[in-house]
Amino acid sequence: MGKLFGTDGIRGVANRYPMDAETALKAGRAIAEFFKSDRQQVKLLVGKDTRVSGDMLENALIAGITSTGTDAVRLGVIPTPAVAYLTAKINAGGGVVVSASHNPFYDNGIKVFGGDGFKLCEADEGRIERMILDDAFEEDIRDIRDTGRMNAHTIADDQYIEFLLNSLPSSISFQNIRIVLDCSNGATYRVAPRLFTELGAAVEVLAADPDGRNINDNCGSQHPQVLAGKVLEYKANLGLAFDGDGDRLIAVDEQGAVLTGDQLLALCAKALKKNNALKNNVVVSTVMSNMGLPLALKNLGIDHIATPVGDRHVALKMREIGAVLGGEESGHTIFMNHHTTGDGILAGLNLLQAMLDLEAPLSELGRTMTVFPQQLISVDVKQKPELATVPEIVAAIEVVEAQLGGKGRVLVRYSGTQPQCRVMVEGPTASETETYCRQIADVIEQKLN
Repeated sequence: MGKLFGTDGIRGVANRYPMDAETALKAGRAIAEFFKSDRQQVKLLVGKDTRVSGDMLENALIAGITSTGTDAVRLGVIPTPAVAYLTAKINAGGGVVVSASHNPFYDNGIKVFGGDGFKLCEADEGRIERMILDDAFEEDIRDIRDTGRMNAHTIADDQYIEFLLNSLPSSISFQNIRIVLDCSNGATYRVAPRLFTELGAAVEVLAADPDGRNINDNCGSQHPQVLAGKVLEYKANLGLAFDGDGDRLIAVDEQGAVLTGDQLLALCAKALKKNNALKNNVVVSTVMSNMGLPLALKNLGIDHIATPVGDRHVALKMREIGAVLGGEESGHTIFMNHHTTGDGILAGLNLLQAMLDLEAPLSELGRTMTVFPQQLISVDVKQKPELATVPEIVAAIEVVEAQLGGKGRVLVRYSGTQPQCRVMVEGPTASETETYCRQIADVIEQKLN
C-alpha cells in the first residue's frame, strides 16, 4: 500500500492532506507527466461527482495538468464509468475523476484511468505517487512556459447515453416496466432518469437533487431502505440504487427485498449462459463474495474465480482469462463485453434485459442464489499494523474459526480507502455471525486504537 494510493485511488477528508488543493495540484502535474512519457502531446479528461469540494479539487487538478503543457478537458459532473468510456472514445491520454464514491460528502478522492479506459495498475500508481512526493520534480515543472489549455466538453452526457443505448439489442424496450431510480444525489442524477425514460420505462426518481452535501446521505446503494419502501408504494417492478459516482448498483425487487451485488452477478450469469453469451463459462468476483455465489454458479454449471478485494483486481483477472462478467458483493459489476470498469447504469440495463430474457420477476430471479447469513463490521482504527503481528487479533480469529467448525468463514482486512478494519463473518445463522463478528471487532477496537 502506498502513502497516497489505496485500493481505489487517493482518498481522504476534503481540504485536508492528501485531499487538499496543494496535493491535487501536484497530482495533476504528476498524472500529466506520467501520460506524457508515452506520447509527446496528450490531453486528459477530468470529471467529478456532486460533492461541494469537487470544484476546489477539480480546479487544482486542472491547474496542475495545464502547468505541464498538457491540455485538460473538463467534463463536469458525470459518472465515473462515463469518464472511462470517453477517455478511450476520444483517444485521450488518460482520465481523472474527482470522487469518493460511496463515502460521505466530506470525503473526496482522485481516480485515474489509462487511455484504454482501464484503471491503472499498482505499479503505475506508484510511479505517479513518487512524482507527487518528489520536490525536485516540482521544480522542473516550473521551467515550462508553454502551458496547456482547458476546454469544456459539452456533449459528454449525450455520448455516454448513446454508448449505453448501443449496449442493448436494438429491438429492446422497457415499455410497461415501472422503475424507481435512486440517484444518491450523485453523478447519475441527470443521465439515469433520462436514459430509462428514453427506453420507455415509467420512471420514478429519488435523490436527484444534489446540493453538494447530500450525496450518499441516507440514499443510494449504501442505504436502499427508502428505495425499497418506494418500490412498494409505487407498485414498481424493481428499484435501482446507484452510489455517488455511479459505478455501483444495488437492486430492490418488486416485493421490496434488497438484492446484493453477488445476487445480481448470479442472475446475470444465468441469463448470459442461456443466451450463449457467457464467454469461457466463468464469473470473477472477490474473496468478499458471499459463500452462496460460488455454490449458485456451480449449480448453474458455471466456473468461478475469486480475486483480492477491489474491482481493479476483478477487471485484471477478467482480461487475463477472457471473462465477460465479474464484480463485487458491494455492487461493482463489470460487463467486459461492453465496458472496461464497473458501471451501475450499465448493470441496471443488463439486469432489466435478464428479466426480459428469463421471463421472470426479480423476486424469482433473486432466488438464483441463496445468501448465507453474513455480518460485516467496519472498525475505526488509528493504526494499521500487519494483522498477523498482533497476537490478540490472531487468537480472536482462530477462536471464531474453531466455533464455526467449517460451517462458515472469517475474513479480516484493512480498508484501502478509509482508516478502518473490516471484519466479515459468514455462518449458519444470523445471530451466530453477529456474535462472532462482534467478538473479533471488539478485540481490534481495543488493540488498534
